Amino acid sequence: MVKPLPRLRLQGFNNLTKALSFNIYDICYAVSEDQRRNYIEYIDDQYDADRLTQILTDVAEIIGANILNIARQDYDPQGASVTMLISEEPVLEKLGRDTISGAVVAHMDKSHITVHTYPETHPHNGIATFRADIDVATCGVISPLKALNYLIDSFESDIVVCDYRVRGFTRDVKGKKHFIDHKINSVQDYLAKHIRQKYEMFDVNVYQENMFHTKMHIKDFDLDTYLFDSHADDLSFKERQRIESLLRREIEELFHGRNLM
Repeated sequence: MVKPLPRLRLQGFNNLTKALSFNIYDICYAVSEDQRRNYIEYIDDQYDADRLTQILTDVAEIIGANILNIARQDYDPQGASVTMLISEEPVLEKLGRDTISGAVVAHMDKSHITVHTYPETHPHNGIATFRADIDVATCGVISPLKALNYLIDSFESDIVVCDYRVRGFTRDVKGKKHFIDHKINSVQDYLAKHIRQKYEMFDVNVYQENMFHTKMHIKDFDLDTYLFDSHADDLSFKERQRIESLLRREIEELFHGRNLM
């Protein structure tokens, strides 16, 4: 849980921007053309714009934000996007006689949540990969870190690459600038126990810049969980070895962000 510093007496609005961004990868093996097509259809059904909108709506509720506007789109041939404008304060229904002005006031929080999905398959080696890019940026006292565990649990994640950064500054009533309003040593501090047990995690943090980077990959490897529309028992020992080698290399390359050949 996010532990804020003692409440600051600020001069105006807390305009620190707390941004949580991460890529989530799910990898599987779909060898035939039918399997690859079915995989894309499965992902597009599981994570279409409606489902993503519900996930982001839950995120807004978890962090205590109010939804101002939602834009969403399912793409052809695959993938989806949702963008949600949010505010810390409730949306003003009326300000004087001008309801539009009320919306403008609410937008001053400059906060948003976005998700984009990228399912893809490769016809030569059977590897299929689903990537989701998620950004939660907030101003004020609400923190995107409160939704970190929920977002990881909401997607089938073999790899998670997470960045958290606090940008800008805010001033207290004495004019002193504050560049962060809560204590943090690592993104791992905010992960639930069941997630810490499930993943191997590595940090690259730049404390003086309020930048925190954590990379995670799943610990256990069960071939059956990576096979789409097939089972390991139906494959020869040699074929299982070949597929497992392909999958492990894919996971390592995505985790390290470079080709290992």
